Amino acid sequence: MGTISQKVSLEGARFFSFHGFYPEEQVLGAEFILDIDTMLNVHGDGEDDLSNTVNYVRLFQIASDEMEIPRKLIETVAHGILDRIRHEFLAVQYIRVSIRKMHPPMGAEVKNSAIELIFKR
Repeated sequence: MGTISQKVSLEGARFFSFHGFYPEEQVLGAEFILDIDTMLNVHGDGEDDLSNTVNYVRLFQIASDEMEIPRKLIETVAHGILDRIRHEFLAVQYIRVSIRKMHPPMGAEVKNSAIELIFKR
């Protein structure tokens, strides 16, 4: 008998937020794109019950709450998101949070900067 793993994700969630190390970034703001992946083992037969999965609406709420808090580093934002998911969804075995800052002010054209955190229970 095998194990079924289930992936629940948010892909390409867009936010306009005021994260940035430099003061002008915290005033002007920027567009951020967020991806979240979660994995958990499934012990049923696909029961139609939200308590047996990760609610992706809740993932979005967590991400939205954390994106509203201005921080200097997007790494700090990602840690906040990851920690909240980790503590709220105890059955989750794997979490990946990726944040891309679109067109960061670098003095040259840059599509995005990015960070990614991965948690394994």
